[in-house]
Amino acid sequence: MRFLYAGLGILSLAFGVIGIVLPLLPTVPFLLLAAFFFANSSERLHSWLISHRIFGPMILDWNERGAIRPAAKKAATVSIAAVLLLSLVLGAPSHVILIQIVVLTAVLTFIWTRPSI
Repeated sequence: MRFLYAGLGILSLAFGVIGIVLPLLPTVPFLLLAAFFFANSSERLHSWLISHRIFGPMILDWNERGAIRPAAKKAATVSIAAVLLLSLVLGAPSHVILIQIVVLTAVLTFIWTRPSI
């Protein structure tokens, strides 16, 4: 089971890193998932992720306080707006735009109602 969790942790970490450059793929949820899998499979990988200078503080903020830093909230908002704007510019069908608006509004509501550090 440890190998399965380690593999899922590495996969989650990869998706999180890809999410840094792809606005549609969230970063932090995948990092939180990677931290969970590493905690159950490899103390070394878990310690590395938690102590990482970029990823570690986000994970610890969430684990300790359920909080998201204001800069991360702003970055998420800008990314979400960019995705929606890109969909509009590229002429996505109206039903797709409507689905995006509903889902992205829910995501932004969740993000902005979390405590800040």
